[in-house]
Amino acid sequence: MEVGPFDTGPKDDNMTTHARNWLKFGSLVGLAFVLGLFFAGLLNLPKASLAQDRDRGGRGTGTPILPVSAPKIPAARPLAELSEAYAAVAQAVRPAVVFIRSERPVTTRSRRGGRLPEGITIPPGMDPFFQIPPDHPESGIEASSGSGFVVSADGYILTNHHVIEGATRVRAQLLDGRVFDARVIGSDANTDVAVLKVDATDLTPSALGSSDDVRVGEWVLAIGNPLGEDLTFSVTQGIVSAKGRPMRSPNRRDTEITDYIQTDAAINRGNSGGPLLNVRGEVIGIVSAIASETGFFAGYAFAVPIDLARNVMNQIIENGRVERTALGVFVESASSEDAQYLGLDAIAGVRVRSFSSDDSPAKRAGLEPGDVIVAVDGVPVQYVAQLQQLVGFRRAGEEVRLEVARKSGREELTARLTTIPSSEPEVAQPSTDQPESEAEKAPAPTNRLGIIVEPLSAALIQRTELPAGTRGLLVRSVPSTSPASGKLLGSDKSSNFDVITAVEGKAVRTEAELRAALKDGKNGVVSVTVLRGALTPQVLEEPVRVRLLPE
Repeated sequence: MEVGPFDTGPKDDNMTTHARNWLKFGSLVGLAFVLGLFFAGLLNLPKASLAQDRDRGGRGTGTPILPVSAPKIPAARPLAELSEAYAAVAQAVRPAVVFIRSERPVTTRSRRGGRLPEGITIPPGMDPFFQIPPDHPESGIEASSGSGFVVSADGYILTNHHVIEGATRVRAQLLDGRVFDARVIGSDANTDVAVLKVDATDLTPSALGSSDDVRVGEWVLAIGNPLGEDLTFSVTQGIVSAKGRPMRSPNRRDTEITDYIQTDAAINRGNSGGPLLNVRGEVIGIVSAIASETGFFAGYAFAVPIDLARNVMNQIIENGRVERTALGVFVESASSEDAQYLGLDAIAGVRVRSFSSDDSPAKRAGLEPGDVIVAVDGVPVQYVAQLQQLVGFRRAGEEVRLEVARKSGREELTARLTTIPSSEPEVAQPSTDQPESEAEKAPAPTNRLGIIVEPLSAALIQRTELPAGTRGLLVRSVPSTSPASGKLLGSDKSSNFDVITAVEGKAVRTEAELRAALKDGKNGVVSVTVLRGALTPQVLEEPVRVRLLPE
């Protein structure tokens, strides 16, 4: 049968079936697409590719990165506990550490106008990185800083002798910002120990441990003020590297006791006098010296053992001075040859070289040159500094038992100790007098700021271009003993100057008005308004808080 072009009989049925099949297939594809989107949402898959992110200028469209828990590492638990111990020790002990500032007459000047300790040099080009306190040629005063630590709630402080040696003024600053003028109770150059006292009753004292019980390899912390004011109350960590270290210096005296604890905790200038602590928070030494060709930390630092420092401290507090006893011998640590010659089990002990006099206690007791002292009162002797400590802090006339090794065998002798003769005082007390140049130059202060002032003159106002009508008092001089030292500027020492215009908001024009205004000080401190500037048009007004002298 022919079918014309417009015939729709059987052919229409076939096309309908075919269309239905395609419709079913398209529906299945659409359903699969929708289900894919649904499951992609559940799986939180990215909605944009990296290429799309870059097309948007790098602005991501994904969700924020979720925090990840720390890995569980059971073996690291002891390290975490040690870290917690360090933090707890530092938190507990830092309030007892002191930042010490001292002032002394100028004795040595560096090329930068400051003082450098003997043997310390600054590498070329490194000057800007090291803050050497400047001298003040006009007043003959230089400043330095160090560390210390409180040993009693009523204000006793331990530090090094060399931190306050020759000082005319010593100030102690605590972690909480309080600053005290400190009195030097006494200091001993032979052990590099000094005792200070501040007027306070609520301080946090340090716990003093035992340096004899310290073992090489123990973990330690050092707290102090390295390199001055910018790094105060810094905490460093290391181990005890060695004990019984001597320190050789060109001017070393026979009466010095050098029995240092060596540590690799980082220590620099300014740490001197600070505490070396064990992990229980007990002080085991006073940081004293470093071994370095440049004067800065090179891995070796040394601390005075606290047992030695405690003996010196107690004598200074009780007697005001250190009294040392001796056997009257010149000695040195035993050598391997001594041990071999005398048949000693170990290279230990102290060999007698000679006697201080014919009436030496050791000579009277029967010791002979070449004898090796191996024990004192039953305590084994290893080296010279240990012998010095075993006999040096007894009472004059006290007897000690000496076990001596000699060619003929071991013998026990008894010696009666004598006081060490000295041509110089055992305890060095700093002078409290002002340098003569400063005392001659300025009249005595007559106000509780301890400063010298004079009415502001019209000539100075014109020369410095102060605002017209400025009234106040020019600060002429600020003595080093004034509580305003370092806070107010005296015009006698530089081109900078301060003009006091008000105290506690009250205008002052004469010294009588200044004295009257100072009576309003709160808790012993006043707020002084000053115009501060140099001989330039730029003058700034600012408040300065100053402690008052007692009435």
